[in-house]
Amino acid sequence: MAQALPPLPEPLPAPTTDAHTHALSTLEYSGLPIADALAMARSVNVTRIVEVGTDVESSRAAVALAEQYPQVVAAVALHPNDAARLGDRLPGELGRLAALVGSSDRVRAVGETGLDYFRTTDAAGKGLQRDAFAAHIAWAKQHDLALVIHDRDAHDDILAVLDEEGAPERVQLHCFSGDAVFARACLDRGYWLSFPGTVTFKPNEPLREALDLTPLDRLLVETDAPYLTPLPHRGKPNSSYLMAHTVRFIAERKGVELAELCRVLDANATAVFGAWGDGDSHG
Repeated sequence: MAQALPPLPEPLPAPTTDAHTHALSTLEYSGLPIADALAMARSVNVTRIVEVGTDVESSRAAVALAEQYPQVVAAVALHPNDAARLGDRLPGELGRLAALVGSSDRVRAVGETGLDYFRTTDAAGKGLQRDAFAAHIAWAKQHDLALVIHDRDAHDDILAVLDEEGAPERVQLHCFSGDAVFARACLDRGYWLSFPGTVTFKPNEPLREALDLTPLDRLLVETDAPYLTPLPHRGKPNSSYLMAHTVRFIAERKGVELAELCRVLDANATAVFGAWGDGDSHG
């Protein structure tokens, strides 16, 4: 059953970008049509989004969405947990996804890919995740695309695989979940750290310490909608327009003027994913 979305927050003072979302999944959760979700986001100055696929079907849908709406670009991938479940079918699915990676100039990233040891705990599943991760890294380098990392309870192995395979030029640690020590290891490698609504949750002080350490030129903000809704609406379905709450929280935490933070986040998103193109008012 669709759940009601929270009300619109006060608009941000300058345009900015949701660096990782699943708007098509938000439609399933809330019944909010895509055009309305994008309009609501734009009404609070979240004017661009990165729509992220997690399997072949959702990746195709993300590309189609990006080709329909100029404020959307796409990331395509097999989610680590999906990779772990595929077993012998993994090579075939990777082959289908490989054909999609270079199918459109609206594809700007490969991901979310990486390792998830929370839901996948067996050695065989972890091995499949690692194989899929390596394939995604290779595609990002081959096509000069950003790499979007999913990391859950696998910090050390994420860095080990990236070091072993050789990371592409642009790496986003999506839904950053580490502490200051892990943040420093990522920043030393030149990666961007992307913070979702969880940074506003009261128990997450280690995550805020990682945020404190992150320089503005390596900072992104995301919703990961329909998940991880920020305070004051934790537990409700998320959507890109609610990122305004997270941006305000981060501006206050870091002591940065809100409009300046919006502009910095927008510029960083362009640096990672490229210009959005026609209808893109951000340069």
